[in-house]
Amino acid sequence: MKRAARQRLVMLAIAVVLVALATWQWKRDSDEAPGTLLGAAPETVTQIALQIGSGPEEHFARRDGHWWRTDGTAVRTDDGRLAELADTAAANVLSWRPLSDFDPARIGLAPPVAVLTLDGQRLEFGETSVTGPQRYVRVGERVALISVRYTPRPATQDATKAR
Repeated sequence: MKRAARQRLVMLAIAVVLVALATWQWKRDSDEAPGTLLGAAPETVTQIALQIGSGPEEHFARRDGHWWRTDGTAVRTDDGRLAELADTAAANVLSWRPLSDFDPARIGLAPPVAVLTLDGQRLEFGETSVTGPQRYVRVGERVALISVRYTPRPATQDATKAR
C-alpha cells in the first residue's frame, strides 16, 4: 500500500470515529435534557385557570380561536395574555428535582405566589431563585426551575375593559 493511500485510510478512520463520538454525545445530551414543563403544545391548551396570590381564581376557555373569560357571563379577553399563559406548557425546564429536596415554604410554595392550571394540570409558582432570573414551579411531586418570563401576571387595565 502506498503512503498516500495509507494516510487517506487513517484520515477516513479518524473521521468515522469523530462522527461516531459526536453522534453519541448528541444522543446522550438529548436523553438527559430536562425537557419542557408539561410537554404539551401551547396551541392545544383550551382551558386555563389562574389565581395570583390570594385573589380570586379566574377561568378562561378558548373558543373559535379566541380566549373568553368564563366566570359568569362569557366575555372576550386579551388573547395575547392568555397565549402567554398557554406558552407556559412548553416552557423549557432548566432542572427538575423532587419536592422532597425542598422546604416548600422557603421557596415560596406554601402558599404559592400563583397557581396556573392548564387543561387540568396544576402549576404552582414559587419564589425566584437566588442563582438567576429563574422561578421555582411545582408540578405534582417535582419542582422545576424555569425562566421568570413564564411567571403569570395580572391583567392590565386595558385588557380588563369590556370589548
